[in-house]
Amino acid sequence: MSAEELRLPPHAPGLRIGLFGGTFNPAHDGHRMASLTALRRLQLDRVWWLVTPGNPLKDNHALPPLTQRIAQARALADHGHINVTGIEATLRTRYTADTLRQLKRRCPGVRFVWIMGSDNLANFHRWNEWRAIARMMPIAVIDRPGSTHRSIASPAANWMARWRLSENQGAALPVRTPPAWIFLHGRRSDLSSTYLRELAETN
Repeated sequence: MSAEELRLPPHAPGLRIGLFGGTFNPAHDGHRMASLTALRRLQLDRVWWLVTPGNPLKDNHALPPLTQRIAQARALADHGHINVTGIEATLRTRYTADTLRQLKRRCPGVRFVWIMGSDNLANFHRWNEWRAIARMMPIAVIDRPGSTHRSIASPAANWMARWRLSENQGAALPVRTPPAWIFLHGRRSDLSSTYLRELAETN
């Protein structure tokens, strides 16, 4: 695996950078669409795709090699403001909360925003230290088909309700003191990594 794949993308104090984590197994147009929505609506300078070595909440025995997933994600992203990195392997962090702590420590002054799909918000309360994540940096939730109402009714959404911004306040989110979050609607993709894996297995 190259050193470039495992290092931090370019950054500087004051930049507004969205963090989009996952196994990206595989990356698909839904990831790209969510990233472009966040770039535009939150007025971000960059979105980093954090390709994780493995998800603690999932069975990772059949997960393709990290370098393969990074290469596929880069080919699909194909955008000057989306950076794909395997930095989590360098940080040796297992949980999102630990990764975010490390990034904040290594990138002082950067305005980070955690990005997740609404399907992840529905299960956010099962994540390790999820309240700490909400207190660590602003969160942007991007609407995903089939999970809109379930995510808004979730335990995490209920706990965070008092800190929710309206959709027209997106540009303010990166400079808000957390907890702060927003739910963004827009163009949606029906694609999912699970569906694409199942499709590949049947062909």
